[in-house]
Amino acid sequence: MPERDKLEAANDAYADSFTQGDLPMPPGRKLAVVTCMDARLDPAKFLGLEEGDAHVIRNAGGVVSDDALRSLVISHHLLGTQEAIVIGHSDCGMLTFTNDDLHDRLGPESDEIDFLPFPDVAARVRESVRRIESSPLLPDSFTATGFVYDVTSGGLEPVE
Repeated sequence: MPERDKLEAANDAYADSFTQGDLPMPPGRKLAVVTCMDARLDPAKFLGLEEGDAHVIRNAGGVVSDDALRSLVISHHLLGTQEAIVIGHSDCGMLTFTNDDLHDRLGPESDEIDFLPFPDVAARVRESVRRIESSPLLPDSFTATGFVYDVTSGGLEPVE
């Protein structure tokens, strides 16, 4: 059975017992999480989140890029979030290449793209937290905290 068919069957079963259709649009815990798209991370599970608790923004590396910052600004100003958690993780694929590596592989049409690789997860998390804290589009009352998730143990380590 193709993956699409499996996903549709799983959704049918989910929808049959779905009872959360009345959740409000704003996240109940006034929280946004920025984390990596890595398939080994399930932020709802490792943070104890339920449907409706938080906005979860995912991208390669869990970087607070321009687009992630755009989402945080919307999340705060239109939907009431008051804090962000930025979560990097051990064994991240973004540690394994440089922009030049990827540009060489993809050709000149990719030269304008910064793929945002990084050599140090904790440093990148700190940089993302600083970007949130220094954004003129978010108030000083909007807080940001960083963590590194260990894909081996499932634990979170704070990044100061």
